Amino acid sequence: MKIPASELPKQASGAIYHLNLFPEDIADNIILVGDPGRVSMISDHFDTIELKKSNRELYTHTGTKNGKRISAISTGMGTDNIEIVLNELDALVNIDLDKMEVKAEHHSLNLVRIGTSGALDARFVPGTVIASEYSLGLDGLLQFYNHEGVNDEQMVKAFVEHTGWGEKLPYPYCVRCSDELLHRIAFDMEKGVTLTAPGFYAPQGRAVRGPLKFPDMNAKIESFDYHGYRCTNMEMECAALYGLSRVLGHNPLTCCVLIANRVTGEFINDYHDLMNQLVAKVVERF
Repeated sequence: MKIPASELPKQASGAIYHLNLFPEDIADNIILVGDPGRVSMISDHFDTIELKKSNRELYTHTGTKNGKRISAISTGMGTDNIEIVLNELDALVNIDLDKMEVKAEHHSLNLVRIGTSGALDARFVPGTVIASEYSLGLDGLLQFYNHEGVNDEQMVKAFVEHTGWGEKLPYPYCVRCSDELLHRIAFDMEKGVTLTAPGFYAPQGRAVRGPLKFPDMNAKIESFDYHGYRCTNMEMECAALYGLSRVLGHNPLTCCVLIANRVTGEFINDYHDLMNQLVAKVVERF
């Protein structure tokens, strides 16, 4: 079935609309970051760089490391941006953009997100790296997709019951990472359940001037325990990456440097070296 141009728009050049990329521009192994400035931090670790492109906040560098082709792509912040980037990356490998038809043979990408996050567990000091074994989405994005077989319904049910989840809030979803990527890239990192919020302030329990509707939510989240799985950290992209990757048939992993601990109140604002160390590790292991 031919896909209408309005459903999957392209640039005048024929490149995919938001990413401004052609299929040959990306590798099968892709590192995703929110901050466009981190793309060059990643490609600085490449042995060669063959391509640099950008559109809006979406920057792409593709090159090689140890003979393996890798792309680094910035997504911007939030699950809405992840939704755009994931769908367009999938289209680049699984849709014939000339015929605008789905290809007969499915192609899977390896997608590792590197970012920053805040700890929800007093055990983890800022500077620790957490690999997200599961991610609980509080943003509602995956509810717009048919995600049968993707969502861990039992963990979600336990989370909703434990927290007394508000009926007017988006219903949570929970998705596991790629075990292969977890074992290959994050074997020596701390593991945990990462919460993905639809914002930075109130959705993550930060009260500045706007009053919180659920002021005790973080305390309930911190005490959640599902068969030994606890909520270790919170950020704004991971669950959408995991959910859409699973829906579309790709392999996701997120590794975050903890720059704050929400329980102890600690925060570090100079984490460049920590991020660069994590980048170097992921590039080498990818």
